[in-house]
Amino acid sequence: MAQTASNMLPLGTKAPDFRLLDTVSGKKRSLDACKGLKGTVIMFICNHCPYVKHVNARLSKLAKEYKSKGIEFIAISSNDVVSYPQDGPDLMKKNAIDEGFIFPYLYDQTQSIAKAYSAACTPDFYLFDANLELFYRGQLDSSRPSNEIPVTGEDLSNALNLLLNNQQPPQDQKPSLGCNIKWRNENKHVGQ
Repeated sequence: MAQTASNMLPLGTKAPDFRLLDTVSGKKRSLDACKGLKGTVIMFICNHCPYVKHVNARLSKLAKEYKSKGIEFIAISSNDVVSYPQDGPDLMKKNAIDEGFIFPYLYDQTQSIAKAYSAACTPDFYLFDANLELFYRGQLDSSRPSNEIPVTGEDLSNALNLLLNNQQPPQDQKPSLGCNIKWRNENKHVGQ
């Protein structure tokens, strides 16, 4: 379980657009169709990562808590499913249902969206304002699978509350930490 940190995209960056397969509905979903009225949390996650499994319940809870406040959550998995079949779309759908996700769980087959967001790890979190400009990027909280700190979601919650109260972004934004995104080895995928 190698630890990889976020790349920390510059604040103010405009959210790259996308149109990806929603593994639960089977339909393509765009950023514009999924975004929130007041803000949008985009998370790069996957099924098998212990760091993601560690926070899934809190992600579901936060999404339910903030939906009524005009914030939408969007999850994207960009892992190479040839090398990591447990992260494939069918199992993503099952995971979304099992975890009670109320947000779309999108499949980035080409990995182009992860690259556009400069995503590096799972989980990787981005909070965009109503204009889809980056307000926060970094960790959910300080909890990790092995450090015995409770999962609270306090860093992301704090950023969400500042955004909703029209305040400045948090000054201290710590990178998320998790498994690296499983990038495709292009040589293995020739002809696929």
